[in-house]
Amino acid sequence: MINSVAGFRVFIATEPVDFRKGMDGLAGYVANTFSLDPYSGAVFVFRSRRADRLKLIVWDGTGLILLTKRLSRKSFVWPKAQGDPLVISKIQFDALLEGIEWRQVVPPRTHKPTFL
Repeated sequence: MINSVAGFRVFIATEPVDFRKGMDGLAGYVANTFSLDPYSGAVFVFRSRRADRLKLIVWDGTGLILLTKRLSRKSFVWPKAQGDPLVISKIQFDALLEGIEWRQVVPPRTHKPTFL
C-alpha cells in the first residue's frame, strides 16, 4: 500500500516514457517535463509504449519508491496523449493498478450532514 505524504495526489504521464529509466531518471522527467516536485509525496505514473507495463514513483518521506507492474494478458487503460499530466483520484488510481477501466469509476460524493 502506498501512503502519500501530501494527501493522495496522483499524476499520470499521458505519453509513454523510456522504460529503461529508473527512479532518478523518472524524477528528473517529472521535474523537467512537468515542472513538478517529484519529492512532494505525490504519485507519478508512467506507461510503456505497449501499455502492458507501468512504473510509478513516490516519495514516502524517507526515500523514493519505484514500483513496476506488468499485466499478463491485457493492456492498461490510458488517456489520450497530452502535454500536461492528468490528475486522477485515489479510487481511479486503484482501478488503474488493477487493469480495469478507471475512467468509468466515479469517486463517491461526500456531503455535509444537515441538522434539523
